[in-house]
Amino acid sequence: MPEEGINFASRKDLMSFDEMYQLSTIFCSLGISKIRITGGEPFVRNGIMHFLKKLSTVNGLQEITVTSNGTLSTQYQAELLQMGIRKINISLDSLSRERFQQITRRDNFEGVYAGILKLLDDGFEVKLNCVVAENKNIQDIVPFIELTKDHALSVRFLEEMPFNGSDGSQVLSEWDYKRIYNHIEGHYPEINRLISDANSTSVNYKISGHQGSFGIIPSFSRTFCGTCNRIRLSATGELRTCLYGPPVANLRDLLRKGASIVDVEQEILHAVGRRERDGYAAELASHGAIHTSMSALGG
Repeated sequence: MPEEGINFASRKDLMSFDEMYQLSTIFCSLGISKIRITGGEPFVRNGIMHFLKKLSTVNGLQEITVTSNGTLSTQYQAELLQMGIRKINISLDSLSRERFQQITRRDNFEGVYAGILKLLDDGFEVKLNCVVAENKNIQDIVPFIELTKDHALSVRFLEEMPFNGSDGSQVLSEWDYKRIYNHIEGHYPEINRLISDANSTSVNYKISGHQGSFGIIPSFSRTFCGTCNRIRLSATGELRTCLYGPPVANLRDLLRKGASIVDVEQEILHAVGRRERDGYAAELASHGAIHTSMSALGG
């Protein structure tokens, strides 16, 4: 989170829950089978649990997952389980209270960590998302791996995406997926590669004798683009077929102009049909536009 904070969207610019539900039904009618609710922190929005309950009834939707920063989700655990929502991703870049506070601008590490343990105790499938960056949290890599020894969770190490409101001229971080793996291999010689789903963005591993696993996501190297089947809809209705590219449509505006279901379907199909071949081509299509900060974009 930037030290100066961010400018939050006004309430009128946010999609209503009814608009999100309507778009979800359209996406699922087109073949989408999994929806992830993300943020920031989704649970900070009033009415989120009612929306999730309604969302769980959408025809064709097989799975709902949630990404949280871990500050509010524990109070809703029983309701989530009743809805069949069992997969929770927690954004956590450090296991040090001091570094956690420096990165997030919040002094709540103990609460987040206790919440993670409670999620595991209650039977949730937990993934921890850790963005690896020089001079930030390299010393946390091994402690995260150690966490998988006694806890059946998964840690995902992500290459840093240089979305900080600057132009797209940044070079690849020195801590790419290869260096992250080599760093871990230097401490744990017995690493077993796991079979991943065809569309997985992470390459997944397990240390011999550990209950949990870890994965590495080459989010800046972009080696998974050929099998990526994901699209993102922002809270203000912007549709992105790639995080490195610009928004390709605004579905909120379409709905508010009175577009029919067929019109929205055609806009989605047109956007996906024009998807660039990979993240590098999508970035070129931005024509040097300023990247939206990930703290504002979400995820």
